Formats: sequence, C-alpha cells, structure tokens
Amino acid sequence: MTVLPLSLPQRVLATLACSLMAACATTPTTGPMGFFVTSAGPGKGADLGGLSGADAHCQKLASAAGAGQRQWRAYLSTSAVGQDVPAVHARDRIGKGPWFNAQGALIARDVEQLHGANLITKATALDERGQAVKGRGDTPNQHDILTGSRIDGTAFSPIYNLTCNNWTASGDGQAMTGHHDRLGLVSDAWALSWNSSHQSRGCGQEALKSTGGAGLFYCFAAD
Repeated sequence: MTVLPLSLPQRVLATLACSLMAACATTPTTGPMGFFVTSAGPGKGADLGGLSGADAHCQKLASAAGAGQRQWRAYLSTSAVGQDVPAVHARDRIGKGPWFNAQGALIARDVEQLHGANLITKATALDERGQAVKGRGDTPNQHDILTGSRIDGTAFSPIYNLTCNNWTASGDGQAMTGHHDRLGLVSDAWALSWNSSHQSRGCGQEALKSTGGAGLFYCFAAD
C-alpha cells in the first residue's frame, strides 16, 4: 500500500492534535487546591491594604483551610503611578499553573488557558473551604469579584483608576470586577467574563454590595 505524504494543512492539523493530546496527557485532572474565591474580604471594601495586604489575606484564608504551605497571590492588577512605579498585571502574579479548586477540579492548566477557555463557572469557582459563592439569582448576589484587570489579565491605564487607588481606597472611586458565575443582565462577552465585566459604583463596602459584590477576590497558588 502506498502512503501518500500529508499536505501542509494536514501536517498543521496533525501537529496541533498531537500538541493538544500531549497537553491533556501531562495535565492531571485533579490536584491540590491552587485557586479559590475568598470567602470574605478584609471588610473595608476595595481597600485591601494594597497588593501585599491582599496577598496576606489569601495566605491567611488558605492557611485556615490547610493549604498555607503554598505561596498565595491575589489575582489583582495595579496601575502605574507616575514614572517610578510601574503597572502590575494580575496574570504575572499567579505562577504558571495548573490550578485546581478546593474540591480538586481543574480550573486551568496554564496562564493561557486561564485567559481563554478556562473552566471557571459558579460550580467550580469555590471559596477556600470548598463552598459555593453566591451569584446571580442568589440572595445576596455576590458575583462581582475584584480584579482591576482587562480580559487578558493586564492592568488598565492609570487615567481610568479602575483599582480603587491600587486597592487602598474605601470611599470614592471604582474598581473593575468580573463575574465568577459567568452570568449577567445580558449574554455578551463582558457580562460573561470572569475577570473583566464592569466597574463598581464605588470603593466602599456598601458601594460594592450595590452592584452585586462583597469585596471578594480570586487567590491563586503561585508556586
């Protein structure tokens, strides 16, 4: 039997299929917790004590849940301040993956999948205790998760101030939020985004509640 050589499109498809099969083969389907939504914020709205305060809150909650041996980072971006303080991008803070929730379910195998076809839904975006986080249709709705980030996980220009003064303000201002349940008033890409859906009405706890939040944020194991 004569075997005909593959055409260029066929070779490309074959290579892609092999790559996908290899990725699936090397990424376990279950693993230790490396991702959670905070069960509560620090209690001062979007004033999280900056990135260091937010990271410490992640570490505290993870430790209480028996996962304190890992290095935890908040999925938050900050904007540049003048010429001396550069922007920080949430996607660069959280390690390489893979990440699993508190029940061992895969969330994303790497940074690329996290910002693409990830597995974040209301059923998988659990808190550090493995409990579901209230979303659209629940009372109260708490699906607005603080991120300060674009869809690709990068920071906004400082002219927009979508980080409540880089997570130090609890009064006037606004923060970009995502929907952990991937639900909104409409079914467009913004409403369904886990990390970049809409702005909050303010930075205080009551302002965050009024738009469907509670000052919660995502935590990832960076090691």
